[in-house]
Amino acid sequence: MNPEHQWFVIVNPTAGVNRAAKQWPQISKMLTDAGLEHQHAFTQRGGHAALLARNAIREGYRKIITVGGDGTNNEVINGIMKQKVVPTNEIIYSIIAMGTGNDWTKTHKIPRNTKKAIECIKAGKTTYQDIGIATYDNNGQNGQRYFVNVAGMSYDAFVTKTSNERRNFVTNQLFYIFLVFACLYKFKPRKAKVLFDGQEIEGDFYTVNIGLCKYSGGGMQFVPHAEPNDGLFALTVAKDVTKTEVILNTHRFYNGKIGDHPKIHTHQAESIRVEASNDKPTLLELDGEYVGNTPAEFTLLKSALKIVVLG
Repeated sequence: MNPEHQWFVIVNPTAGVNRAAKQWPQISKMLTDAGLEHQHAFTQRGGHAALLARNAIREGYRKIITVGGDGTNNEVINGIMKQKVVPTNEIIYSIIAMGTGNDWTKTHKIPRNTKKAIECIKAGKTTYQDIGIATYDNNGQNGQRYFVNVAGMSYDAFVTKTSNERRNFVTNQLFYIFLVFACLYKFKPRKAKVLFDGQEIEGDFYTVNIGLCKYSGGGMQFVPHAEPNDGLFALTVAKDVTKTEVILNTHRFYNGKIGDHPKIHTHQAESIRVEASNDKPTLLELDGEYVGNTPAEFTLLKSALKIVVLG
């Protein structure tokens, strides 16, 4: 069969504490039973998912499914965005969520249940999403990476960096939440400047979030005003927030009311730049993956990705 009419499935076998590898035979059968002809490949190392996506498109595939979590999702998106064979919005993309947080799927209401996710893919309803490009410092070198969900800086990136270093221990969402609060007592805010659309905010930031979608950190809403296809970044800045205030306002992280706190402000912007105000850079994570630090700049590609959504 012509690859253009098949799905190419990129499976991270370690996702969900190896659940993806164990369930792949059943998932493959469910895809076949649903009439979704497919080929697949397992990722073997970090960065491999992006390479598999690029190679699949080069071979003629125009429909891609990820079986994995937010990290694999980000890698595959980067593979799609970096290939030069076809315009990115001609690729149809979907995901069968198998990770710990599965935050990107929450905005689009993509079912967590595998059977329902496959029914969603079969139904074939699609929409377009904006994609962010982050340029940043990576150990003195210029880094660039695409992101599809949320870029987090300062405390968010500090937690993510710690989580990535302890990836084998962060096996469920409850442990991640424990890590969030454990890191709170080790974290020291760093002074930075946030520049966007002619405005400038300077201070000691607890967090800076740049979002295309609403959820991160396992269901937290630091950018509840984000819309994935409105051509704008959602920006949230929290300045001079104390550790006690963070703990007492935890409920706001989940209920979409974070902007009601007097020290937390929400904005929208087409482009954003974050600079360190001293010799201590502010850390950066993208879609739950620690990548580097300031100076960091964020630009947006409108309607750059075609995705399957709940019908």
